[in-house]
Amino acid sequence: MLFAANGGVATVEQMVAAGLSEARLRRLVRRGVLRTVRRGVYARCDVVNRAASDPGQTLALEIAAVNVRTSVSLVASHQSAAIMHSLSMLDKVPEGSVSVTQAGRAMGNSSTRAGVRVFTADVPDGHAMKMYGVRCTTVARTVVDLARHERFLAGVVVADDALHQMKTNRGELQTVLDQCAGWPQVTRARQVVDFSDRRAESVLESIGRVVMHEHRLEPPELQAELGGADGLVGRVDYYWPQHRTIAEADGKMKYDTRNEAVRQLRRDARLREAGFEVVHFTWADIMYHPERVIANILAAFARAERLR
Repeated sequence: MLFAANGGVATVEQMVAAGLSEARLRRLVRRGVLRTVRRGVYARCDVVNRAASDPGQTLALEIAAVNVRTSVSLVASHQSAAIMHSLSMLDKVPEGSVSVTQAGRAMGNSSTRAGVRVFTADVPDGHAMKMYGVRCTTVARTVVDLARHERFLAGVVVADDALHQMKTNRGELQTVLDQCAGWPQVTRARQVVDFSDRRAESVLESIGRVVMHEHRLEPPELQAELGGADGLVGRVDYYWPQHRTIAEADGKMKYDTRNEAVRQLRRDARLREAGFEVVHFTWADIMYHPERVIANILAAFARAERLR
């Protein structure tokens, strides 16, 4: 009961108060019955082992361990909430780092202590939910929080993925934005939400969208199904119909096996035979040499225009 009441964890003081001697506690730790979550905070070994295969549940234990050591109500938020909701993010979160929001009216302030980033902001009832036994911001609130505090690119990655997985929708996002009106950086969050698109199917595709936008490229159609005289050839990541040009974001999964690589080459050949220009880019291309990617797409526009 003690562990369940605290989201699966308990402090040394709580266990001693419940009648467990410190000597008995040390034996339970040595035997592996109890495992340390954070200093002075423990969870049952079977709970920790079950959580090991689920990043969200592992993080929830970390949040519970932070919560049990404070007298104020903390809600898992920002990057921590994104992990708990299984949302894709641009940047990797350092191991052992958690983000929480403390209810209050000094919106936007944050501090870091012992791997805990604490934000201060109002958390209305409709902005929080229970996950893995701890309170966590909803998907819509999580997207808006990250869009306010992260750079535009990182915000779009999370927003695109949340919409693509249908874990939120534009109506829910708009409601949160309206309820956060006047908060710091909420204008930036509105820009992220307005730009987001559920058709982006990966982090790499979202990055490509932002880079194209920042280089003032005409917005492409996403996930367009194209073909030629023999029928449908396939679905493409980006398509500019006015230029008959396609761009493909080449994530690792596209070429995991030789057969997949050959299949992609054959599909490109069929698309070119049907009169389309095809440009490919990788993660390294778009992150480190975006101007080359844009130049290749513009060159494809020019070739298509000459052929026309």
